[in-house]
Amino acid sequence: MKKWFFCLMALVVLSGTAGAADEFRVTILYDNTAHTPGTKADWGFACLIEGAEKTILFDTGTQPDILRHNLESLGIDLDTVDQVVISHEHGDHTGGLWFFLEKKTGVPVYFPASFSSGFSRRVESAGAGTVRVTEPQEICKDVWVTGEIKGPVNELGIFLNTGQGLVVISGCAHPGIAVMVRHARSVANKDVYFVFGGFHLMEKSKAEVDAIIGEFREAGVRKCGATHCTGEQQIEWFRQAYGENFVEMGVGRVIRIAK
Repeated sequence: MKKWFFCLMALVVLSGTAGAADEFRVTILYDNTAHTPGTKADWGFACLIEGAEKTILFDTGTQPDILRHNLESLGIDLDTVDQVVISHEHGDHTGGLWFFLEKKTGVPVYFPASFSSGFSRRVESAGAGTVRVTEPQEICKDVWVTGEIKGPVNELGIFLNTGQGLVVISGCAHPGIAVMVRHARSVANKDVYFVFGGFHLMEKSKAEVDAIIGEFREAGVRKCGATHCTGEQQIEWFRQAYGENFVEMGVGRVIRIAK
């Protein structure tokens, strides 16, 4: 009974009141698993961030048809999107971008400065603006991109500045999810409350994952939502470590965080 009560409380913290002006809302649009009936799962990641001054599309999944299906199933209109942020230049994060840009032009697309010139030209030819990111920057009030973080694949993340701490969202975390968490924490000089997205740990041992969890604890991370490229066994280790504070992901999951 006690465990059920704390699970409910964790859900209340994340759910809040629908459409409240004092919260951020993040909807998972593309993921390896489906949370909401009627949506489709596929390898890739995308989410929609609402509740800030601007509505932000972070990554775009792999297959345009699956992204389209999930948007229709969830009743989401991408015409509301004001900004696009792409974490890194892999097809499971950029594949739906061209479908989106066919529907809406003129939006700025933020991406790491090391992206290929071909990507930049294609964005511009679709009528969108290009913003090559090197350093951390606030793209609207309390929403930041981390800046380009060096790694096996250079990548940027996005974080929300909330009263509870930072909320870090990662596409794949090729530079290392602990590195990205530390980076966001150093930029904002504030503890990280919640981190979710792809952690790219498929080949990591339990000892290596435990070490990352230890770094999370040191950074103040109280909630975790490992998904996408983290690895099924590795996701289970995070689930065991965080218990009721592990937040299940999947297409259709809506995460609400008080500002």
